[in-house]
Amino acid sequence: MKLIDFFRLQAKNLFRDFKTKKLLPDDADALYEYTPKYFDIAWVVIDFNIDEDTFTLMKAQHTIAQMVGFYKWAHLEKASETELELAKLLFDNMHKISAEEWQMYITGAERDNNTSFDSEVRLDIFMQVFAEDDGHESYMYDYRLLK
Repeated sequence: MKLIDFFRLQAKNLFRDFKTKKLLPDDADALYEYTPKYFDIAWVVIDFNIDEDTFTLMKAQHTIAQMVGFYKWAHLEKASETELELAKLLFDNMHKISAEEWQMYITGAERDNNTSFDSEVRLDIFMQVFAEDDGHESYMYDYRLLK
């Protein structure tokens, strides 16, 4: 499976999970409840400021892109294979490090070394520091239900 197809599938899964919404009674704390299979929709709605009444597949794509460190879906679609590989690693290791934590980490490393890393070096750093080490735990939320 091509990497962009992986992210398309994740967006479809997110949208499928979102479509499980059911309206709750007026006296409930929330408007909707979900029976998701892939993502913790309640946290996605909160953390990504989702309007539950206007959520579409396009917005699901945008949300997936943001989960893996892109500003929007169009940027993810135009990314190089190396950048997509890093994005997939970020998705697969969400329990270890979020996209925001990764960006802070890499920005600090670039500042400390007075350099700017290209995507190949960033991928190598991620592989060495996070992908192969189980000692890290993100302080952000892992939105995936199936890990």
